[in-house]
Order: sequence, then C-alpha cells, then structure tokens
Amino acid sequence: MRIKLGCRIGYTLAAPTPMVALLNVHYSRFADLEGPDHLHTSPGVPVTSYRDMFGNWCARCIAPAGEFEISTNCIIRDSGEPDPYVPDAMQHAVEDLPSETLTCLLGSRYCDTDLLSETAWNLFENTPPGWERVQAICDYVHNTVQFGYEHARNTRTASQTLTERVGVCRDFTHLAITFCRCMNIPARYCTGYLGDIGIPLPHAPGDFAAWMEVYLGGAWWTFDPRNNQRRIGRVLIAQGRDAADVPLTNTFGRADLTRFEVWTDEIA
Repeated sequence: MRIKLGCRIGYTLAAPTPMVALLNVHYSRFADLEGPDHLHTSPGVPVTSYRDMFGNWCARCIAPAGEFEISTNCIIRDSGEPDPYVPDAMQHAVEDLPSETLTCLLGSRYCDTDLLSETAWNLFENTPPGWERVQAICDYVHNTVQFGYEHARNTRTASQTLTERVGVCRDFTHLAITFCRCMNIPARYCTGYLGDIGIPLPHAPGDFAAWMEVYLGGAWWTFDPRNNQRRIGRVLIAQGRDAADVPLTNTFGRADLTRFEVWTDEIA
C-alpha cells in the first residue's frame, strides 16, 4: 500500500517568532518513505533540524511577522495490515523491565499518576496482567470519555479527563497512559498520521492523531483508546512521555492559527 500524507499549517504573526515543529515522519519509518519529507515554509526561511531527547526529528526556524505557512508532503509505503494483535504479550515485573522503559512508569505533565493510582487499582486489579489488562483499560477509557473537538483544552490532565468525561484523542491517550503506569505497565504518548483507510464513509476532515504504545513481552505495542480498534495506515511522527514532549508546533510568541489541513490518502 502507498499512502500520500502531509499537512499545511498557517499562522498570522505580530512579530518575528521562533518556532519548533515536529512534523517529519519518525525515524523508524524513514525506510518506508519514497522520498524525503522536507519541511517547507512560505515565505521561505532558513530551517535547521535536531533530534530531541526522545530521538524525534525537530525543525526550528524564525517565522517572520505576517502570514506564515509550514507544510510537508510525501508518499510512504505501508504493509496495509492493521495494528498488531499479540494477546499473549506478557506484563513484566518492574524489576525485570529494561532501564530505558522506567521513565514511562512515572507521572508527567498530563499523566498525574499520583491522583489516579488508587482508582486504577480499584478498576483493574482483577484483570489478567498483560495484553488483556491494557485492553481493559482502553475499553474503559473509550466507553467512559465522550469524544468531541468542542471539548479540546490544552491544559486538561488525565485526572480532569476522568472527572469531566469529555475530551479529544490526546485526552483519551493521557488517561489510558496514566492507568497503565499506575498498574506498572510502561506507556508512552505517540502522535502521528491516522487516516480513515478501511473505515466506511463518511470520513471526517483530516487531522493528526494521538495514541499510546505500551511495553509488553519485550516490545512496544500500539493501543488506541480513542478509536479502540485496530487501524490501517498509522504513521508515527513523534513519541514522548505525554503531549508536552511532542507538540506538533511550538511557537515562542503569539501565533494565531489561520489554516490547518492534514491529509492521509491511499493511492495506487
């Protein structure tokens, strides 16, 4: 399968504004790209790149005052298979976990494990450890939280999502990650492209998506509490502890969003 994917994001800026963007395909999928997914700006400005502490590819520039756009467009090859399903993937004892996964057991900006630990154990202590427990967490979050773009709020934490019972995909993901961490399952936040390949019409306008990866059976596996089903054509951009680590764009000054387009389309 071949997928055309990209985005175009526009701003109005009152003054020259430093900006960092995480919009390039994750290095784990570089070999699947048919060509480089360069970041373009309009008007053109110098762009430099670096890897952050999580290995994500970041682009930085100084956006000039006025109208400014950043965009990317590429074609990527995909297996066409849905997300993996490995029901016998086991949960590790904490003492047996690789050291590099331990950060993904701790609380973070949006994943307030200290407030939800008791709730998590009350809800999931009697579920079988491993894949089935993570799926039980996803089922609970999916059935408890109501999705709606009108509910978006960039300060909402996992505990607030549980209290308010509304949110967007990042809120679903933060709550599921927090429950997993409370149950001693390493979990990390992912952002990327997820179109509607294989999903019946009508399709909603394109958007980026958030999901999580959990560490079971010696590997990281994808779970999606927002959609709660295996999907086709998921393309990772960045990973972190939560959304604070992987903002798609970060502007260091006022920036009014004027355009937001995302496409993820299967092509011949």
